[in-house]
Amino acid sequence: MKWTATKIRALKGERKIAMLTAYDALTASLVDGAEIPAVLVGDSLAMTVLGYETTLPVGMEEMLHHAAAVARGVEHALVIADMPFMSYQPSIEMGLANAGRFIKEAQADAVKIEGGAMRSELIGALVANGVPVLGHIGLTPQSIKEMGGYKVQGKTSEQARALMDDAMAVEQAGAFALVLECVPAELGRTISAALSIPTIGIGAGAGCDGQVLVFTDLLGMSGKPVPKFVKKQVDLFPVIAKALAGYKAEVESGAFPSDEQEY
Repeated sequence: MKWTATKIRALKGERKIAMLTAYDALTASLVDGAEIPAVLVGDSLAMTVLGYETTLPVGMEEMLHHAAAVARGVEHALVIADMPFMSYQPSIEMGLANAGRFIKEAQADAVKIEGGAMRSELIGALVANGVPVLGHIGLTPQSIKEMGGYKVQGKTSEQARALMDDAMAVEQAGAFALVLECVPAELGRTISAALSIPTIGIGAGAGCDGQVLVFTDLLGMSGKPVPKFVKKQVDLFPVIAKALAGYKAEVESGAFPSDEQEY
């Protein structure tokens, strides 16, 4: 079965939704093989794959390249492409054109847009033109300079009300689901209960309808500290480092290749 935005939306109240990022055909095939229904080609690839310090530098061509690779590695999961910084902010027309490129050129199934009420017109236009949209509010990394850093959002009653308004606006505009990032768990639960579309939490508590994490964080691949909301399922960095060191030692000593690796 191929997952669609409509099928993901229908999971609201039926079961929790697992989502992971993926950045190439290999990681995508691993996520798909685990029967995870949705894979996000996150602009987090700017940091996890391309070596940038934030998501801001990554552009359309890089995102299209990686989204296409992910789509080739997936058979069943819904492929959601993250629209990068300034690929949709300048105008509705630019947003439509660039979202269309993800669907046509990269063969993605949907796009993700950061922002709440201020993006409702764009979300509505995309949905009206056949592009499913995953919303994203709370901590929105593309606004990190304006926010002043990676901080929990919605801690005051005024901020919480604004996020609820944003969530409602995204739902009314036609998004099939909504990412809630770095908000207090109680607010995540309250917003989730108020919406008819699924919420996908990342640092937003267990009350959300689903969860998303970065692939390399989940598997402990970077060797760097991870956010509080991450639970590593395994710590692969030291395992990989040991394997690489072993390879180097065997090449230098002449132990590799042995008779078993020769023709």
